[in-house]
Amino acid sequence: MLKQGLIVPETAIIDAKSGTSGGGRQAKTNLLLAEADNSLGAYSVTKHRHTPEIEQICSDLAGHEVKVQFTPHLIPMVRGILATVYATMRDPGLVREDLITIYTAFYRSSSFVKVLPNGTYPQTKWAAGTNLCYIGIEVDTRTDRVIVMSAIDNLIKGQAGQAVQCLNLMMGWEEALGLPNLSFYP
Repeated sequence: MLKQGLIVPETAIIDAKSGTSGGGRQAKTNLLLAEADNSLGAYSVTKHRHTPEIEQICSDLAGHEVKVQFTPHLIPMVRGILATVYATMRDPGLVREDLITIYTAFYRSSSFVKVLPNGTYPQTKWAAGTNLCYIGIEVDTRTDRVIVMSAIDNLIKGQAGQAVQCLNLMMGWEEALGLPNLSFYP
């Protein structure tokens, strides 16, 4: 949507929920299961270490500097990230079907990205153990906002799988070589 100029960039808000493995291997009290279980809480509000990377990619897509509001939350599960992105649309006449068509065209060459059909929203367990990213899209005509949801396995797509995928591309190998496409679920 940034590349097509379909949203007002400064309205982008990213609300992400991450499993405890997203915090790395450091021995931090808040990452212990006894602390994280039955709890949900924000962390690194306004200063998350990945915000500059997110803004760099957004700026590259938009063709000008973009700042986003990014707030991650720790949830009581080991792996997975569910991100929900909100932004004001420039053309409030666009409907969900239009955006699904745009997203499907944009990701047509991305075998690891699955744009979901109307009314289907991603779940982290669908991506568990894979290099896949599931994307669901909704339009709120009341607020003229688009809501884009994505789910990945942060240990595969967010880390190891991303590294293997990049290595494959650098070496001229098939991009999906050695990367799982079947989930651990059910």
